[in-house]
Amino acid sequence: MDLLALADFNLVARHGGFGKAARAAGRPKATLSRRVSELEASLQLRLFERGGRAMKLTEEGRALFERTGALLTELDEAAAAIASGGENPRGRLRISAPLLFSQTAMGKLAAEFAMKYPQIRLEVTTEDRTVDMIEEAYDLVIRVNPSPDETLVGRAVLSDRLVAVASPTLVRPTDGAPVPAVVRVSGDRATAWSLRSAAGSISLAVDPILQLSSLPMVRDAVRAGVGAGLLPISLVSHDLAAGRLVHWGDIDAPDIRIWALYPSRRLLSARVSVFLEHLRLAFPKGTPDELAAYVAW
Repeated sequence: MDLLALADFNLVARHGGFGKAARAAGRPKATLSRRVSELEASLQLRLFERGGRAMKLTEEGRALFERTGALLTELDEAAAAIASGGENPRGRLRISAPLLFSQTAMGKLAAEFAMKYPQIRLEVTTEDRTVDMIEEAYDLVIRVNPSPDETLVGRAVLSDRLVAVASPTLVRPTDGAPVPAVVRVSGDRATAWSLRSAAGSISLAVDPILQLSSLPMVRDAVRAGVGAGLLPISLVSHDLAAGRLVHWGDIDAPDIRIWALYPSRRLLSARVSVFLEHLRLAFPKGTPDELAAYVAW
């Protein structure tokens, strides 16, 4: 197999088309197209579905990209390390992270990482949707309670839990009574909250009087006294300590787990490895208190 043609195929697959790949690499589009066609001919396989404006990998093309992309990256990194006379990781590192984690922690995390590894060009995008790591060329994704995916591996880096909180001016209803609630637009549409606290367990009927699109917005509205809300303890622990909010109880549900995920590979990119270690050092115990420290920073 022609290794240079394989590298050109990976370049086109990573950027999602010949034009984008040509612009990114400063290479002629016709050359990339010819090299990929030669690779397809040598393998007797069609690697891309060509038609209209869209260009997608075939099933065989996706399999080839998944199995060879990491190996080519490792070869590039090994050559760069040898050429520079050192083992410092370098190159681009693309990460997708959820909105709340990005708002509370990622700015500081990214800045510290960039100062520690100046030869890595870190790019972080914020989105709560499930991204396709291969098609969208992400090296690492951070996700909350991700669904099992046999194509990804990773580790849990943090835990959190949901609590019901309210302004001190709002009286907690009795068991079974309705509660004015501030809820997230895309969140759980529960009609009742099952809460547990030192005083016992209660169930409160939810009356969603206000719907907002982000958890910091929900917190601010709850602090203003319009209603109660379900929020991660890491986001409100400082408000609870200061008396701006009161704790009504923990939601009766499993804890929140924040995972760092990456494609299952025999050779893990050095850039991903050092970022995973960066996360481990930032959150050595993986507790809500450690995340809360970033909220207050």
